[in-house]
Amino acid sequence: MAYLAFYRTFRPVSFDTVVRQEHIVRTLKNQIASGKIGHAYLFCGPRGTGKTTLAKIFARAINCENPADGSPCGTCATCKALSNGANIDISEIDAASNNGVDEMRDLRENVQYPPVSGKYKVYIIDEVHMLTASAFNAVLKTLEEPPAHAVFILATTEPQKIPATILSRCMRFDFKLIPQKDLEGLIKSVLDKTGKKYEDEAVAAIARAGAGSARDSLSIADMCASYANGKLTYDDVNAVLGGADFFSVATLAESILCENSSAALSGVEEILATGKSAGVLIKDLLNFLNNCAIVKICKNAREIVNLPAETYKRIDEIASRCDGHKILRVTEILSKAETDMRYSLNVKITLETAVLKCAMPQTDYNLDAILGKINALEARLENAPIKEVVTEKKVVQKPALQTDEGDSPFAETKPEPKPVQPNMWEKPEKVAGGVRSLKEDEKQGVFGKLIRSLRTTRKNAVLFTLCMDLGNFFEGEKLILTTESEAVLKGLTRPDNANFIAETLAELGVGDYEVRFMKKGESDYDKAVRELKRNFDGTDIIIK
Repeated sequence: MAYLAFYRTFRPVSFDTVVRQEHIVRTLKNQIASGKIGHAYLFCGPRGTGKTTLAKIFARAINCENPADGSPCGTCATCKALSNGANIDISEIDAASNNGVDEMRDLRENVQYPPVSGKYKVYIIDEVHMLTASAFNAVLKTLEEPPAHAVFILATTEPQKIPATILSRCMRFDFKLIPQKDLEGLIKSVLDKTGKKYEDEAVAAIARAGAGSARDSLSIADMCASYANGKLTYDDVNAVLGGADFFSVATLAESILCENSSAALSGVEEILATGKSAGVLIKDLLNFLNNCAIVKICKNAREIVNLPAETYKRIDEIASRCDGHKILRVTEILSKAETDMRYSLNVKITLETAVLKCAMPQTDYNLDAILGKINALEARLENAPIKEVVTEKKVVQKPALQTDEGDSPFAETKPEPKPVQPNMWEKPEKVAGGVRSLKEDEKQGVFGKLIRSLRTTRKNAVLFTLCMDLGNFFEGEKLILTTESEAVLKGLTRPDNANFIAETLAELGVGDYEVRFMKKGESDYDKAVRELKRNFDGTDIIIK
């Protein structure tokens, strides 16, 4: 007999061997036990989740003479007859290749004939969404009022393409993707039955690649079992799946997250030179970043990722060196690049551009990139050592004071008072009712005092960075700060930053201020209006 693939050899033959889908299995068992069999069923859901398998089990079970807990016994005369592929009581129709109106008319005519072996004649129409509109119309009346012996089971991965008139006449069951733990158990049981030894990490990698599909998982397991001569290892699975070497991908991801653009670009070239495609590499990078996010956030990360100890240690090491915001930003850029590759004529340039964008946030004016730079600056400031400045105080011995006996030759002579020179760094004096009005020369030094105050306060280093390139001018007694960056505007108007600026300016004699967003290249008209308001300070000017 010809070799059968794993997914065919180990296909479930009873409800008890079906992986998950308990909500569907329980309903079908109860219908069989009560004898309330419907005339039309719709099985919809992702590929490889058991739609056709359950349809075949249900078709045999409703015809079985002695069902065991709802499942076909496999020993009665009817079960043996139905196991023969030539039996016409169970007809499996591929709608992808029989989607015309003529095929559906033939089905409508044949459905009138009674079954040969069992009680029901079952029609399993796979990929039913591929039928044409005319074909749906041809089968509609039969589906609405079929003969008592006819049961229709429609299977599809795209139920949204089926006409509402068909959907309303079917009992719908939605299949779910199979969890990874259940897939791992299925793969292990199959490998155990075949006598193949394996590593748990290898099985986990196969289940992850299966992405919730039992058929896909068993197909990959079949290939991996044929590839490995001895024990199936994690590296064997990686080689079969065609992914790049894990540690090469880890080094590349580390260069990107550490913003080493030169090493990142070199790493891309080295991996592509081994024959890996750009699509596979970007997929491997996204998987690695996903693992980094899990390791950084989840407490039970080791159980979730289920990787070899050395591999997990490498991921943990890289994840601990960067914050979650940076991992998220890099993941979003690479995800967009993966989508763009579908429409790109040169996928290599698309990949390298995305890698450079990830590794060079200083060239990215996106708000996320700016926030990432601010977070990095804050982290460096928090980790920076604090140096204690010690100043020496010199004790000056005062001369003897004048006594009652007369003037001492060492009597203290008071120096003549010198005229007080204005100091631009002194705070303006307080007056009753608030802060006095600033003079024109004092207004010119306000912004410099503000910057100096921010620079000398260690915890406001980020705020100092945001204020460095601001424009400034006065409208009356109101200080106007201008910026060309929306990100800087959002940072300055944040409540804690706004309160600190207001308090600092109040100490400098400025009772009111405003932060304005000004587009690049202020027009001559705007400049003239600003100059006019400044020159005629205190005068109400209406500009039309």
